[in-house]
This record gives sequence, C-alpha cells and structure tokens, in this order.
Amino acid sequence: MKRRELILSAVAATGAGSGTNRVDALGLITPAPRYVPNAGTIYPFQARTDRIARLSVCTRPFRKQGPRIELEKIAGKNVVHNYGHGGSGWSLSWGSAMAVTSLVRTTNVREVAVVGCGALGLTAAVYMIRNGLKVKIYTRERAPDVRSFNASAGWTPASRVGTVEDCDPVRWEELCRNSFRMFQGLMGLPGDPLQWVDSYSLSDIPFDQAQAQRKSDAAAAPVHFGTFDDRTKDLIPGNEDMAPGTHPFPTPYVQRTSQLIYNLPAYMSWLEHEFLINGGQIEYIDLQGPHDFGRIKETTIVNSTGYGARALMSDESIIPVRGQLGHLVPQHEISYALRYQNASLLPRHDELVVQRGTSDMDGYDNPSVAPDRAESEEVIQKLANIFARMTAPA
Repeated sequence: MKRRELILSAVAATGAGSGTNRVDALGLITPAPRYVPNAGTIYPFQARTDRIARLSVCTRPFRKQGPRIELEKIAGKNVVHNYGHGGSGWSLSWGSAMAVTSLVRTTNVREVAVVGCGALGLTAAVYMIRNGLKVKIYTRERAPDVRSFNASAGWTPASRVGTVEDCDPVRWEELCRNSFRMFQGLMGLPGDPLQWVDSYSLSDIPFDQAQAQRKSDAAAAPVHFGTFDDRTKDLIPGNEDMAPGTHPFPTPYVQRTSQLIYNLPAYMSWLEHEFLINGGQIEYIDLQGPHDFGRIKETTIVNSTGYGARALMSDESIIPVRGQLGHLVPQHEISYALRYQNASLLPRHDELVVQRGTSDMDGYDNPSVAPDRAESEEVIQKLANIFARMTAPA
C-alpha cells in the first residue's frame, strides 16, 4: 500500500460538525470528530508514519517465579533484591517498595543504598526516604536513558509477571493492591503524572469468542504466563458493551472501560524531585559484578537493576521479552486508548504510543534491541484503516 493511502490527518479546525469531513493540505479526506453519548467527542488519530518521532525497544525482565524480592549476603553487604518484574515494573512498584522496606528494616540500619534509577529503584528510594531512612541512589543512568522510561506506561500489573506454575498469586495480589492504593494518592498532581482515560476495545467477533480463543492459544503456548487479574478485578471498572449506533467505530463489537496510565516524563520527574527534596542523593557508578557491591559504603543495598541484573548477577532466571514502541508526536485532543486485533494506541501528554502485540509470547527470549520501523508502520496502517471508516453515532 502506498504511503499516501496510509496518511490520515486530524481535524485542524475546532468545532467541525459531527458527520462532516475535512480535506487536508495533501488533498486527503479524513474523518471528522465524532460525538459519543456519555463519553464526549472522539477525535481521530493522525495515523501518519511521518509523525513517528522515535522508536524504542526494551527487554522486559521476565522471571517464571515472578519478581525477586529477597535478602542475600554479598561482598559483606546485605543486598535486598528488587528486580524481575517482567512487564509489570511500574504497576507493582509501590507494593514492591513496601516489601523491600520491610526487608531493609531487618538489617537494623538507617542508611541505605539503592542501585538503579528506574521504575523500581526510584520508587523504592522515595518510599524508604518517606519512612525515615537516609537513602542514596547509585546508578549508571537516569531518565530518559533508563529502560523503564520506554515503557508503554499503562496499568498492567499481571503483564508477563510470572508463570501460572511458578509465580505466587497471593504474593502478586499483595504487591498489586498496595501499589494501586499508593497510585490513588498521586492522582491530580500537577502535570498529571497519573490519570484515568477511557479505553476502547474493538472486535470483529463477539468478545466472549475472542476471549475463548485467547485462552485456547495461551494454553497451547510453550510458556503459560500468569493471568491473575481476576483476583483484583474489584480495583478497576469492568468492560461496558457499547451498542451499535452509540460509538463511531466500524467494528460490530466495542467495549469501553477506564484505564490508568502514567505520563512518564512528569511521573519520573516527580519521583526524582520527591527523592531529592527530602534529602536523597544520586551518585553515578558502573557496577560490573556482585563483587562491586563492596565499593558502596552503605552496608544495606537495594538491588533494583531490572533487566541489567541478568548480566550483573549472572542471573539466568531473567528471560528477555522484547517489546517495541512507536513514539508519535502528541495529539492533545486524544484522551482515550484503543485496541484492535494486534494494534494498540495509548495517549500520553508527551506523545502517542503505538504498539503491536498478538500474545504474551511476542518477543519471548529475544534480547535484540534493534528497532524495526516496519513493525510500527504496520500498526499505524491498521489504525489508519479503523479511523478512516469511522461513522457518526446515531
């Protein structure tokens, strides 16, 4: 398909009436905004490949056993491990910080080192400093160079967090509920580091059939990823079936729910500010192996190195799960998430994120971080087709 056929432009002028189209400067007819009862106006996605600002590839640190949160003696230090959260690092970060702090308390120290300045390291450092400990972060990188800065940034507490056979669902639920409680206390801060958005799922077949097919595919897969969401379904709104004529999307089946997302530049900035303004310190260090923990003056160390722990600790229990994001120029009028087949769109203040994914096995045991532009362009093409067929609700 030619590039011009993939390009869609958002409505340039506000107030364009529902059911009318505009012709952009390239001569392409694009859909107008559509008003949805009880949801407001659905603005169309500018599905253009020339709006890709960058591509990022991140290797999620998957462990079949789930996150490693335990105390170990290394190089004469008390090392509290806090890594291996798969695709659930941000979502489980506060619960993990609480569990880590409990282990730190058993070492009877007041001064603590944290290794790593990503999602798990920053959150643990903030939680400990809020609870009266003196904390210094040792790191090789800071945002935007840490891996967790390239997360898709949606609330996904069970995403590749472990396997059904090996991960403890009770432990997972504890981390999940504690994290969610903390997130609710951060809503409404300046810059919206966290916010709720409407999320639409589109399907060509009934959702119960689609779900049955996903379960069948998951059962046949060589790895059975944990699906523990049913244990915490009381935390977020359920899916609402939208009747034909009440939405602008071209598929016969549409569901809407609310999704919690993180605006990562604002959120990571808030975490760093919260840490530093309360007396925290950050020092740069490059650790090559466990013996290097001996170079850190504090006797208790929280090891929050994420995927980096695979090399640092020679921990073969960490399996890379490759994931690529397409980061597009933001459209501030888009305040909803959308998923159709293997294509997803997530709104953030700093950008729009597009991602391809058909199953949890996508990218499994693939350590490559080389970006593939065609992958993100394929997602944009699929989304372009959806928005090109938008109609006005009855």
